[in-house]
Amino acid sequence: MFHKNKLIKILAVVFTAVFFIAGGSTVSHAAVGERGTDQSEYQGAYGKYGYGDEKFMFSQIGGYYNGSFVPHWTYGSQVQTFRARGQHVHTYIYAQFSGRWQADQMLNYYLPRVTTPKGSIVALDVESGNPDTDSVLYALGRIKAAGYTPILYGYKNFLVNHINLQYISTQYPLWLAEYPDYSVRRYPNFGFFPSFNNVAIFQFTSTYVLGGLDGDVDLTGITNNGYTQNTNPTVTQPVNRPSNTQKQQPQPAANTYTVRYGDSWWSIANRHGMNMYTLAQINGRSISSMLYPGQTLRIRANVQTNQQSKNSGSTWRDALGDTWHKENGTFTSNTWLNLRWGARTSSSRIALLNPGSTVKYDAWSNHGGYVWVRQPRNNGYGYVVVRNAVTHQAYGSFK
Repeated sequence: MFHKNKLIKILAVVFTAVFFIAGGSTVSHAAVGERGTDQSEYQGAYGKYGYGDEKFMFSQIGGYYNGSFVPHWTYGSQVQTFRARGQHVHTYIYAQFSGRWQADQMLNYYLPRVTTPKGSIVALDVESGNPDTDSVLYALGRIKAAGYTPILYGYKNFLVNHINLQYISTQYPLWLAEYPDYSVRRYPNFGFFPSFNNVAIFQFTSTYVLGGLDGDVDLTGITNNGYTQNTNPTVTQPVNRPSNTQKQQPQPAANTYTVRYGDSWWSIANRHGMNMYTLAQINGRSISSMLYPGQTLRIRANVQTNQQSKNSGSTWRDALGDTWHKENGTFTSNTWLNLRWGARTSSSRIALLNPGSTVKYDAWSNHGGYVWVRQPRNNGYGYVVVRNAVTHQAYGSFK
């Protein structure tokens, strides 16, 4: 049945589009009524071509499945390809999560990897699992604090049945999907519009072209964000501030901290004036490691001092009390070795290095019966044992 409120929305969209077209150069960039696509690794390294008149595109950076990460190898090349075509390119995450600690784990991993401009859209694709209203709102807030435009994607029925979509829509825009059928469809059929408050984007088909492709229409001009508007957003996510700031300082860190429900590496570190990567490192973990209520973490009040001093000289002591020496080199293994998130044999493993693997390092330390080297990484540091400090047996060669 065709509802009256659907007709009102259609007329509003048509009127808005006509108004912008007739309005002259001041609104020439408005994307109201324009079409675009959203794509993932299923569309390949360079994405799938539509009809040539699309104005925007969303590329999937990857998925998060209750603690498991599946990054899409196509994200970077798709972003570059469609930006070269002149389209406004945005990002989305397949987000199957519940609880703030999973929201932090997901965003700590993916937000640093976003390559679309600040101000552009980072959408949460919530269409499976058991999401909850609090963590969805929290995740959208973190996206906004990081300087991007947050938007919630999904199917209306699923979202309404799992979260308070009405309340979320008063805080953030929605991107909803509804298809009349699976025929190839270039233009939206608003007779199947998923009527709801604050719908900014309508995904109207999964068969935009022959063979399948999601087709979307921008109802508000939101896909201009990061390109022709909102290009320099205020980033409000907490950062490490100079010690002489007059603003409220983080409370001094205790020796240990007991994890509570809703905590994350980011929230705990920020509460104690720490870097979340350092917090994970001194506990022999990574920021992708799970946190559980009741778990005890080591907290050191002098972490920031140690972090600063390590860059000021050739030798320093880290938060665990280990002495490190600055040295740049390359280590090539001659056996199987564990690359870890911390310089402890109990630290969680990043990868298993096979014989012949090379590790570029910037420092070394002799402690716990082994010589360790430190590998700089995009999301922190990796550590690997390179020598037995007792027998002096080397596990590879150096240069």
